[in-house]
Amino acid sequence: MLVLVIGDFHIPNRSPKLSEKFRQLLIPGKINQIICLGNLTSPSIYDYLKHVCADLKLVRGAYDIDSKSPIAGKLTLGSFKVAYTSGHLLVPQDSPEALSILARDMDADIVLYGNTHKFSAFELDNCFFVNPGSATGAPTVSTANDDTKITPSFVLMDVQGAVLILYVYRIFDGEVRVEKMQYRKPE
Repeated sequence: MLVLVIGDFHIPNRSPKLSEKFRQLLIPGKINQIICLGNLTSPSIYDYLKHVCADLKLVRGAYDIDSKSPIAGKLTLGSFKVAYTSGHLLVPQDSPEALSILARDMDADIVLYGNTHKFSAFELDNCFFVNPGSATGAPTVSTANDDTKITPSFVLMDVQGAVLILYVYRIFDGEVRVEKMQYRKPE
């Protein structure tokens, strides 16, 4: 099963659009499910995601167009219990300990979170944590007024039973680069 994990768009407030290079990769009919981790601030991007894949799961970020979306969600992919949230309510932000508590509270094998606008993936306490970063490279509130450059990114998860293959898509110097990672559920 191929799942797109994406978020932190901030269009048009912090970023003008989703890169054409990313749009060319997101072909309708190829992706089985989309999990959007919040800050979906443009109705046209919502429509675009629904065009790419009708099975769209949303959670609310700090700046969404739809304030009725839940704060968090949970689903099963293969043999994994997957929790997902924007991450904007984690205290402290991006804390491995806070994420580990969230994983235990939601009984999750994988936690998907956003809000930092930077890709990360790590294992802690028999759980795998993935932040796809910002799909547009939008700055965070704390970096909006400095020269910090956010790398546009998203991830595709290919779930095969107890194995997750993670494809990380990032744009460096105008070119898309793909990195492959693998996580196997502990026995």
